[in-house]
Amino acid sequence: MFNGEKNFIFHGSDTVKLANKYGTPLYVVSEDHIIDRCTEIKESFLNKYENTRAVYASKAFLTKEMCKIVSREGIGIDVVSGGEIYTAMKAGFPMENVIFHGNNKTIDEIELGIETNVGRFVVDNLYELELLNALAAEKNKVMNILFRITPGVDSYTHEYISTGQVDSKFGIPLKEEILFEAINMAMDMEYINLLGFHFHVGSQLFENTSHLMALDILLELIRNVGEKVEFETKELNVGGGFGIRYTKEDNPKPLSYFIDPIMERIQDKCEEFNLERPKIIIEPGRWIIGEAGITLYTIGGIKEIPNVRTYIGIDGGLPDNPRPALYRASYDGVVANRMDEELVNKVTIAGKCCESGDILIRDLEVPEIEPGDILAVKSTGAYNYSMASNYNMIPRPPVVMIKDGVDRLVIRRETYDDILSREVI
Repeated sequence: MFNGEKNFIFHGSDTVKLANKYGTPLYVVSEDHIIDRCTEIKESFLNKYENTRAVYASKAFLTKEMCKIVSREGIGIDVVSGGEIYTAMKAGFPMENVIFHGNNKTIDEIELGIETNVGRFVVDNLYELELLNALAAEKNKVMNILFRITPGVDSYTHEYISTGQVDSKFGIPLKEEILFEAINMAMDMEYINLLGFHFHVGSQLFENTSHLMALDILLELIRNVGEKVEFETKELNVGGGFGIRYTKEDNPKPLSYFIDPIMERIQDKCEEFNLERPKIIIEPGRWIIGEAGITLYTIGGIKEIPNVRTYIGIDGGLPDNPRPALYRASYDGVVANRMDEELVNKVTIAGKCCESGDILIRDLEVPEIEPGDILAVKSTGAYNYSMASNYNMIPRPPVVMIKDGVDRLVIRRETYDDILSREVI
């Protein structure tokens, strides 16, 4: 059955051969796609506009191999935890190109960030500001910071990935009595170097209106703090959130759709307010890695409920992709070894976990299928490996990187012994 003909080819690699070689479930990531996205960043942003910087939001997918690829492409990294800092450090990533986010950084994480000389802390609240100054003083280091600002802008996306609204766990609200206190405190601190501000309006966005609305608010803020406390903003980080294609219904835009209006708005406002334009930073994550990844599964049980639904069981699901269960994320897929066959049935792809919510795809059009066929789910590069778990004591899948049609293993398959390795009896 698996003769290598008319199979799903992903960036030059035969996915059925990959499934046979490495087993399933299997994460497959295209380095070629990652490089293409980094090239688009350079052409549409870094090389087009002066005094700019791009960092990869690594929470979407982070391995040492990913760090090396991003570093070679001249892109920085945005991290949100001690583990992500440690991964970047072990990969030999230039730590001055690391931006450390997080709404509640622990003491240990802040100390690690200071010790490894991360380039920027994005400070979320006054407690963190005071703590960072105190810990930096102990190590006699001055730390560069941006304040994360909550601009009060709602975005058309799922509530769990909308971050810029007034009621948000992220950032300092635009209340003058809070924000100006923070700015004055930072300017008076010996071990803090305040460079500017950061905002993020949400993820998986197909329209640029949220970014532009937030920019109007932040640029007004920059003018006000310049006038009232004589602080010159050197950097403005506008976040990321640029949407990708998960299903046929999605309508993703090129990076320039977001970047050009953003830069035009910033330039116009800076001229209007007689301000020196700050360095502009973007933080795409999902946009770089999302469509670079697929996940391969082996089809098992086929359960037909007459006049109701046909369930197709796979050997993975919720542990390797929790997004459909968490916020009803939608995916598309193909039967990788039957690409030349007519689509004749609609089925629901069911994961193997003991959870009714472990449904990966509803109403997927497929040809006639049978146990042992290979299912390829598209656009799983972002927030699949990084959110994977051992629920039901299921080992996490390996990660295979492909480039120019050549595959290499970058994360081995987890074993049962790996799962039990931290237990103490």
